[in-house]
Amino acid sequence: MKINKKLRDEAIYHRISLVGYENNLIKESLKLLEIVDKELTAQLYVALEDLSPSDFKISRLESMLASSKSLKSVTDYLLGELSLLSEHESNYQYSLFESLLPDIVKSKYPLMQISPNQIFAAVKARPFQGRLLSEWASNIEDDRVKRVANAVRTGYATGETTEQIIRRVRGTRKNRYHDGVLEASKRNVSSVIRSAISHTAAVARESFGNANNDLIKSKQWLSTLDIGTTPMCIVRDLKQYSLDNQPIDHDIPYGAGPGRLHFGCRSVETFILKNYRELGIDIDEVPTGTRASMDGQVPAKTSYIEWLQTQSQARQEQILGIERARLLRNGEIAPESFFTRDGHLLTLNELKSLKLID
Repeated sequence: MKINKKLRDEAIYHRISLVGYENNLIKESLKLLEIVDKELTAQLYVALEDLSPSDFKISRLESMLASSKSLKSVTDYLLGELSLLSEHESNYQYSLFESLLPDIVKSKYPLMQISPNQIFAAVKARPFQGRLLSEWASNIEDDRVKRVANAVRTGYATGETTEQIIRRVRGTRKNRYHDGVLEASKRNVSSVIRSAISHTAAVARESFGNANNDLIKSKQWLSTLDIGTTPMCIVRDLKQYSLDNQPIDHDIPYGAGPGRLHFGCRSVETFILKNYRELGIDIDEVPTGTRASMDGQVPAKTSYIEWLQTQSQARQEQILGIERARLLRNGEIAPESFFTRDGHLLTLNELKSLKLID
């Protein structure tokens, strides 16, 4: 086994696992937002019924809505999850290298683990997509309050009744409330959560790499290449960078890095380790009793689909589910057909409706 290839494989799989975590966190956050929406709507109804248009002030409405405790529960939940994720990522990076590195390397270069508190502090201190985590959290609250206030302002300006304004804000039951102004805010929350998780994982990876920089030669950008991949990620695919983000043998800037280059970025990153000679270990071949080759070479390019086809049955089933994994192994469907252009896994019913399977 060549360690750099294994690191690449695990980087891809770990990103897939994080996407599953993102989806679950978004689902739970949207459940909380449903509770928030009901409270905001109730508060709005009372405010509109108690005050006439002549003495109603938007500033007063914004102040009242901003005091909602349930609204703050969403950001508290997100921050709590990111704190737990910092601990998970700290353990993941350390355990991965601990399991792969030969004893002869670990004896000379003991691995350094970064504490979860250090990682979470860095997550909060470093901006992503132009803002700090605390600013994004506040934006979740402010965005919903402002959307409600603007809807009320528009409703008053056009002479709508209280019931009509409430429908403008919340939406209608027949459309499952997807036609209210708060629906766009939910999409924004989903984008923030995905970016925050990618940011947390990237900070943990960078912190671990910097703490163990005597083992690492460089890092390599791995883009998810499909029709949904942005040009800015395509041009960086396979490019190598130093640990301080300087281009190696090219001039394409690192930017914010994989997973953070833009909203919804699906790129990942893998470390390229030094070989035995570069580590000052005077051997050419893999020593007896060690488990891996420290050849220092950059892994050959493998697309995500090609990678998926080479994985074990158990891992394929973890990613695709038992039936879809069977379809993949039997060649009954093209592997790329399992996914939408933005990387979401289609359900079996969706595959049937698209006539991709019987």
